[in-house]
Amino acid sequence: MSWDAEQKMRLLFALRSKGVTDKAVLTAMESVDRGRFVQGLFADRAYDDTPLPIICGQTISQPSVVGIMTQALEVGPRDKVLELGTGSGYQAAILAHLARRVYTVDRFKRLVSQAQALFDELGLTNIITFCADGSHGLPEQAPFDRIIVTAAGEDPPRPLLEQLRIGGIMVLPVGQSDAVQSLIKVRRTETGYDYDELLKVRFVPLLEGLGRE
Repeated sequence: MSWDAEQKMRLLFALRSKGVTDKAVLTAMESVDRGRFVQGLFADRAYDDTPLPIICGQTISQPSVVGIMTQALEVGPRDKVLELGTGSGYQAAILAHLARRVYTVDRFKRLVSQAQALFDELGLTNIITFCADGSHGLPEQAPFDRIIVTAAGEDPPRPLLEQLRIGGIMVLPVGQSDAVQSLIKVRRTETGYDYDELLKVRFVPLLEGLGRE
């Protein structure tokens, strides 16, 4: 399916109506064709503002949530970003248009392989993929200017907080069930961490270990 002007306009309208107003974020999202990241039965819904199933029992987030999370990160062109939960690769592709470098981690090898192939096709050379247990972050590459987590845990994982640079920002969903979650923004300061709640969301759980697929 081609990424035509009408689909772009519809998607950008949905983003703005949900509060995504940052021009750099909107430009990045306009540059990334979501249709490249949605395959199979749901390909005809790739440009709807809705989450969709992907392989390995995961989902591609709805564009407005991707936009809100990206906007909250306040990514700058010199930032080093860690993404936990590569999934389809859609979020990482958008971040690649905003950041100096994106490190993205997923516990499913199939997802990492598919995403890497897409990044290669799209010429996104500033994304580095890892198949690993994302709950531990990437301590060997820390600290990070920005961290984004696309799976929900009960609390922000301590290893991730420690891998955030002072002045850095992390955006992630937290909640004790898949029905009640809050998207929060964490900013690391000289003396600790400041927390802001952004909106209610629903994400897959953040699990330890590698996936079986």
